[in-house]
Amino acid sequence: MKFSIIIGLLFFLLLRVAAQEQGEEPYAFDLSTFSGVHQGNSYITAPVNIGNGEPLWFEANVMPDFIIRKSKNARLMGVITPEIIIRMYQEESFPVRTPSYIPQITIYYAPTPDPVKERTILFGRIAHHSNGQEGDFYLPGQVVNLKSGNFSTNYLQAGAIRSRYSKRLDAWQFFSTHIEVHPKEWTIPELRHQYSPLRWQLALSVYKNPFAKKPDRHNKSQLSVVAKASWMFGEVVGWETFDSDRLTLDLTFNLHPGFFEEIGFFVNFYYGMDYYNIYFNEHLQVIHFGIMTEGLKF
Repeated sequence: MKFSIIIGLLFFLLLRVAAQEQGEEPYAFDLSTFSGVHQGNSYITAPVNIGNGEPLWFEANVMPDFIIRKSKNARLMGVITPEIIIRMYQEESFPVRTPSYIPQITIYYAPTPDPVKERTILFGRIAHHSNGQEGDFYLPGQVVNLKSGNFSTNYLQAGAIRSRYSKRLDAWQFFSTHIEVHPKEWTIPELRHQYSPLRWQLALSVYKNPFAKKPDRHNKSQLSVVAKASWMFGEVVGWETFDSDRLTLDLTFNLHPGFFEEIGFFVNFYYGMDYYNIYFNEHLQVIHFGIMTEGLKF
């Protein structure tokens, strides 16, 4: 629990920073910028982590976005994302077990026509999460079959993203919140009462923007910080109503050096349920290091 307290304190400090003075800023973003903040980035971790995670050669998240819209100034936009998460284990033959397949379709809508500096965007998403396996969920003795057991759920998300600019920090801030629902009919029976059907997430993203005022600052490094906190509701076997297992904290620092066009270096602190499909019963307290694409352009 000490790990979660540390992340919680970092999250609180980040919220205090986000409350700093706002100021004038000439940039105005279209829907693709909000999508870039919300969708996240592709990454690959280093073969060393700190915490209770299994030894991995790497974890990789591949999530290209395919944008569908009429024009750059459109108030309605769709994004198709065939996300895949892969883990290669430090074992004989370097196995890659049960990748997470998370294809998703997200719709973004701007209620107001003008791309002002403070703007609220609404979004909705339908997604599928499975591991591409068809074996029995349980092994003899009611042990979860991590190697070939079937894992499959479909879910809906709905929420909002709000942007604002901090003059003091020379940084853009994005606050988002959403509800995630896993309908019973869309989830395999074995996951019922084991996998939370209702979740609420808050996220704060801060992008230090060196391009805001002077053209000669384009070679400066960028820093982004993304903090997420979520709570899982519903009846889950072994969980109390206010059990700490229901809490997930996720904090990522990403440094994009000026001498690289696309790649940045990141450190991620994660506390909560394992997000890797059928490994959901594992509870992670881990620090990852690695490289990340910086697809968001200011």
